[in-house]
Amino acid sequence: MKLLFAILSLSLLLTSCRHTYYVVRHAEKAVPSPGTTMSTPNDPPLSEAGQKRANMLQVVLQTKKIDYIFSTNTIRTRSTAEPIRNFRDLTIQTYGPMPDSAFIARLKALKRNTLIVGHSNTVDNIVNGLTNANTIPADLEDSEYDNLFVITYKRFLGTTIKFERQKYGAPSK
Repeated sequence: MKLLFAILSLSLLLTSCRHTYYVVRHAEKAVPSPGTTMSTPNDPPLSEAGQKRANMLQVVLQTKKIDYIFSTNTIRTRSTAEPIRNFRDLTIQTYGPMPDSAFIARLKALKRNTLIVGHSNTVDNIVNGLTNANTIPADLEDSEYDNLFVITYKRFLGTTIKFERQKYGAPSK
């Protein structure tokens, strides 16, 4: 019985010392058809393909016990996060358009599974800040929407950071 308790305690300790950040670019945005204008040209909504991708993100993350969601204050980033926000009954917290060191420090202090939705020119800054390395050397291409960057922190006798670049949803063109 003591051995079983020790094993369960060690198992709980090891799993409680791990958390993961999931970083994505917003899903595909709507583009006005020729001859029409968009009411908010600098803040377009998601396209049909983008909405499908946002729904797929929820499917991929539904078992990941997301506790926090961060997004810039744009329709496309918030809409990308909305399905998982709704599924987990969370609040989307807004961060500034350019993630700075204070935002990265805030994320690191959470120590809980977190989704961050950004833009093609900010995802690299977020991932590099969370990995403490030049993991993604440049902005994402305008056509890249299918990346899911996974950064896992393990804290046990020091901190190790594991980075994975995964794909989700339909392949980007």
